[in-house]
Amino acid sequence: MKRRKFLKQSSLFTIGAFTMSQNLFAVPPDKFISKRPKLEDRNFTSEAVEATIREVKSAIKDEEIAWLFENCYPNTLDTTIDFEIIDGKPDTFVITGDIDAMWLRDSTAQVWPYMPLISKDEKLRELVKGLINRQVKCVLLDSYANAFYKDKTRISHWDSDQTQMLPGVHERKWEIDSLCYVIRLANEYYQITKDASIFDKDWDKAMRLIVQTFKIEQRKNSESKYVFSRETTSVIDSPPFGGTGRPAKPNGLICSMFRPSDDSTLYPYLIPSNIFAVLSLQQLTAIYRNVLNEDIFATQCETMSTEVYDAIQKYAVSEHLDFGEMYAYEVDGFGNKLFMDDANVPSLMSLAYLGAHKTTDSIYKNTRKFLLSESNPYFLKGALAEGQASPHTGKNKIWPMGIILRAMTSSNVDEIKKCLTMLKATHAGTGFMHEGFDKDDPKKYSRDWFAWANTLFGELIIKINNENPSILALKFD
Repeated sequence: MKRRKFLKQSSLFTIGAFTMSQNLFAVPPDKFISKRPKLEDRNFTSEAVEATIREVKSAIKDEEIAWLFENCYPNTLDTTIDFEIIDGKPDTFVITGDIDAMWLRDSTAQVWPYMPLISKDEKLRELVKGLINRQVKCVLLDSYANAFYKDKTRISHWDSDQTQMLPGVHERKWEIDSLCYVIRLANEYYQITKDASIFDKDWDKAMRLIVQTFKIEQRKNSESKYVFSRETTSVIDSPPFGGTGRPAKPNGLICSMFRPSDDSTLYPYLIPSNIFAVLSLQQLTAIYRNVLNEDIFATQCETMSTEVYDAIQKYAVSEHLDFGEMYAYEVDGFGNKLFMDDANVPSLMSLAYLGAHKTTDSIYKNTRKFLLSESNPYFLKGALAEGQASPHTGKNKIWPMGIILRAMTSSNVDEIKKCLTMLKATHAGTGFMHEGFDKDDPKKYSRDWFAWANTLFGELIIKINNENPSILALKFD
């Protein structure tokens, strides 16, 4: 085999490559009218969020970016929240957007950009507390399910899936990250508020179930009973071999039958999700040892965290021909490795965002360089943008989420500016982020209403305002 040519700084080609065509989808200035629902039609309001919108929007010189921020940042609160008190406790159900169900992953990610505000806004704090309570109910219902209904009498669109479909479950795709997001939210809530009341008996039961599920899915003794099959023409919508997935050699890593995109894994050990699990187990260790004084369970969490971490170092870190020491995306324990990334979080790109790595860590820098190169089969370049894709939407759609995470994990001002320019040029005049858009025609996009991507865009703008406010004083043409 010939050595592949190393493409130096292939991810940083000039913004000028986009200037000829980016104005094709520009929105006339007089059209920057808020796309938010009327005040009386909003599902939830927070004065802290509204104050943040006013403050940050006033710092943005580019009218279209300011308009996008105003539309996107509050989109989760405006449109997806169902909050009430149930049995004396706050309860928050958060739909993902145009799919009327709650994903454990999405629901945490959707409220995450509001977390810095919960110490200022009691109403917002109760919303997050209610989501923690709702997620606990979901985990206790089925720790393998990824998405749920509030109304348990609803019949799932996926009711014919060949897996255990309990009332209240919308979809039962086993994804490690779903459970990690439950821990992530509770940990962050406690770190900000020091309110330990969330750690009640149900929460404790759910956490122990999560760790038990992780342990089972290490599959050391073939104890997993999880299977999933779906009648579909999509080869990535169901694991092969009767819904059990491809062979994997037990090595301490946790099997995940699906990625955060809800696509089935090629190799069962999904590395970004295993790294996420290490973080989650470390968080549980600290909570149980330092807050709940449950040292036995804390030690169990710590031991598993160390085991998974060591297995990642042994089986997922590789010396790439062109990029040096970096992470594989998936492995099987037999020596086979997949080098790619998916725009959904957790991804390899998002490891710095999640806190698993600093942006200056050598292995992260090498991995990131690979992800933004033509060596990554899911890094696409088109007429108006370049960015990470996902097999979930085929071979031609770039995900705004990927562009956003690229900006959020960058300290390079020119790269951040480039990402904002691409996001401005590719929302197809809608004023919102989408799931994916055709690399050469942003009008061909998926999902009109994808609250996670919208709120994540808002988080990016706030991060820039906090760390590099001079960028927002620019125009992105």
